[in-house]
Amino acid sequence: MKATILKKSPCDIAQAIKAEARRLGFDAVGFAQARPVSGEAARAFTKWLSEEKHHCMAWAANHTELRLDPTRLVPGAATVISLAVNYLPSQLPLTVDSPWARYAVGDDYHEVLRNMGLQLAAYIESASGHSSRVCVDSAPILERYWAQQAGLGFQGRNTLLIIPGRGSFFFLCELVTTLPLPPDEPCTLSCGDCGACERQCPGGALQGGMLDAAKCLSCQTIENRDPELPEWVAQRIGHRLYGCDECQRACPHNRHAIAGRHPEFEARESILSLTAEQVLAMDQTQFSATFRHSAIKRTKLAGLHRNARLIAHPQSPNFLTEDCPPVQK
Repeated sequence: MKATILKKSPCDIAQAIKAEARRLGFDAVGFAQARPVSGEAARAFTKWLSEEKHHCMAWAANHTELRLDPTRLVPGAATVISLAVNYLPSQLPLTVDSPWARYAVGDDYHEVLRNMGLQLAAYIESASGHSSRVCVDSAPILERYWAQQAGLGFQGRNTLLIIPGRGSFFFLCELVTTLPLPPDEPCTLSCGDCGACERQCPGGALQGGMLDAAKCLSCQTIENRDPELPEWVAQRIGHRLYGCDECQRACPHNRHAIAGRHPEFEARESILSLTAEQVLAMDQTQFSATFRHSAIKRTKLAGLHRNARLIAHPQSPNFLTEDCPPVQK
């Protein structure tokens, strides 16, 4: 089959790859020329790091030069293929205030999307001889920047990719490929002066399209590895065991969001039914069995126990004394 699609016109090649991506289950796909990110994007990212807004996400500061230039990530890179998959579970409409972030109640997206991406990479290599690297949070790449460059959507004030008319409940995946493809038009839309997500954020973590991870409940309950959490988290964690969807629930673009079509991301009853008390009673064997092939493994048993203690025993001194950050109104 090698070189089969190369006998077609560039537009036909692009359409063939997009058709294959959709056949594999991707809900959106677009192409951008592989090159260094814009000066504006580079300055915004380095400013975010220099101001230590990444907080407990230390990994974000690794390999900055690669994040800012995918041609360094893959020698001979010609195109960044951006792909998106709707993960909104049908059991958790936006009216439901879930203790679990919606992205994590089904199978681990890293595994599911990587498998889909590898199949698309194999198709491209078989048909053209060109190689691709699959990136699913596994490589230093500014995925929302490239999704916007590829025309999928725009980065909202909640810092997430928003696909017009479809919302923000999407996983992202990239293929950095040596195959030259005609680029799609970048998305030039924006949130304007909406700010609904900023007003709704429990910790006031969002401002001007920048995330302050120290004030983000998702970052604190998932990424923070400390045995204790700041006092403000204890005051505002509510019943959230893992993550927080408040900025997405408040976003007007999600008012008409529909459930995804992937059974892998439907919510597991074994997760939805868990209470904070039941989490506290878990041992390592039960944790590993319950969250097998689940993104919730990321917080580890100790982290989930820590979160559950704040919910089940809110008066317990299980936190660090720290000023509660003001919430924007």
